[in-house]
Amino acid sequence: MSQQQRRPWIVGVSGASGTPFAASVLRGLLAAGESVDLVVSRASRLTLLDETGIAFRDAHWREDLGDWLARGADGKPHTFGVSGTDLGRVRHWAAGDLAAGPSSGSYPAKGMLIVPASTACVAGVALGLSKDLLQRAASVTLKERRRLVVAVRETPLSGQTLKQMVALDEAGAVVLPASPAFYAGATHIQDLVDFVAGRVLDAAGVPHQLYRRWEGELGGGSRERP
Repeated sequence: MSQQQRRPWIVGVSGASGTPFAASVLRGLLAAGESVDLVVSRASRLTLLDETGIAFRDAHWREDLGDWLARGADGKPHTFGVSGTDLGRVRHWAAGDLAAGPSSGSYPAKGMLIVPASTACVAGVALGLSKDLLQRAASVTLKERRRLVVAVRETPLSGQTLKQMVALDEAGAVVLPASPAFYAGATHIQDLVDFVAGRVLDAAGVPHQLYRRWEGELGGGSRERP
C-alpha cells in the first residue's frame, strides 16, 4: 500500500498501568485489517517492562512489539499468534519525534486511540500541551475533528482530572474509562481485558469479536461463547 493510500489509526500508549489493554486493541486493529501508527511514551516503557518484562526499544521495536502482542494478559508468552504481515502494517514513531507524521494535520489518519491513558496524559491533552508526540498527535486529532478515544485507567479520580475529562468530552473526544463488565461471561483475565479493548474499538467504529454483546436476554453470560 502506498503512503498516499495508507490511512492508519494512531495508537498512543501512555504510562498508566494497563499495557494488556493496548496489546488487545492493537491485535484487534490488525485483525480487522487496519494499519497502525504506534507511539509508545517514555513512561509507558517503564510500565511495559514492569508488567510484562519486555523492554521496548526504538531500534528493535518490531521484535519487541511482536513479543508484546503475543503475550496474554496473564503474562504468559506465545499466547497469541502474530504474523509478520500483521507487524508489517505497523509504523512506529519515537515519542520524542515532534517532526513525525502524526504531528501534522496534513498527515492522513483515521483517528487516534490512547490506551491506556494516564491522568497526566489526560491533563496534557485537555490543556493542549505537546510535550511529546503522543500529546501532539492527540491535539492534531482534535483540531482536525477526527475520532479521539481516551481510555482512562486510573482510580480514584481527582476533581481536577474529572474537569479535564469533561473538557475532552466537550472538545469531541470519547472518554472511555477502562472499566470491564461481567455480563459477557468472563472466565479469564483476558476476557476482561478484551471487553475494554472491544469497547475502545466500538467507539472507533472498528469491527471485532473480542467480547459477547448484550442481546437482551438474561443469563447470556453463563452460556458458552460461540
